[in-house]
Amino acid sequence: MDRMTIKKIETFFKQKFNNKKIKIEGRANKNDSADVLIDDEFIGVVFEDNEDGDTCYQFNMTILSEDVDY
Repeated sequence: MDRMTIKKIETFFKQKFNNKKIKIEGRANKNDSADVLIDDEFIGVVFEDNEDGDTCYQFNMTILSEDVDY
């Protein structure tokens, strides 16, 4: 993803989740995705998808069972 797209998505995430600590960084050798971080801790990946001429973005976050309190 280009820098302008990453900045737009970062702004969206900050507003949507009401969290100014969210940061999105491009990934080395990956043009279709970027890492999502909070306080420099990796939380997931946002992917760019171009289907039928429309662009959309998908956020993928994996939660490990040991990270979830029961």
